[in-house]
Amino acid sequence: MKSAIPDFAKDLKLNLGSVIGNSDLPQQQLWGTVLACAIASRSPKVLRELEPEAKANLSAEAYSAAKSAAAVMAMNNVFYRTRHLLSDPEYGTLRAGLRMNVIGNPGVEKVDFELWSLAVSAINGCGQCLDSHEQVLRKAGVDRETIQEAVKVASVIQAVGVTLDAEAVLAEQ
Repeated sequence: MKSAIPDFAKDLKLNLGSVIGNSDLPQQQLWGTVLACAIASRSPKVLRELEPEAKANLSAEAYSAAKSAAAVMAMNNVFYRTRHLLSDPEYGTLRAGLRMNVIGNPGVEKVDFELWSLAVSAINGCGQCLDSHEQVLRKAGVDRETIQEAVKVASVIQAVGVTLDAEAVLAEQ
């Protein structure tokens, strides 16, 4: 995938190698973040390229949980971002009424799932979800550097997806 990144985006190529190859995150946290963010990026090329390595580095439970984080946050990020952006505060008092059972029982360490959820929320731009997951992580003793590391992974994967997908469209013209 790195070889497909155009010269004008050399920084992305370097950052991709750095955030994955030189990450301080434990393997499960790193590859769960990579997988969840590859899904959240909505880039078929990024997902096809990163999923096999993520699958090889994750247990079956962690692989499934990372996909679950991407799925549930796709829903939650839209719902909570919208509720936050609406000027009528009464929406914040209404019951969500959405199933989110996987958050309570993700099948992996809660901290890992929260970190993946935070990274997906960064891609999807939900400030309320970012705050919520960051607070849970901080209360669990996760340091800011670890949280920032996951956000860096999310930002680079998202940027690579946008760049590669744009180049694919331009190549079709």
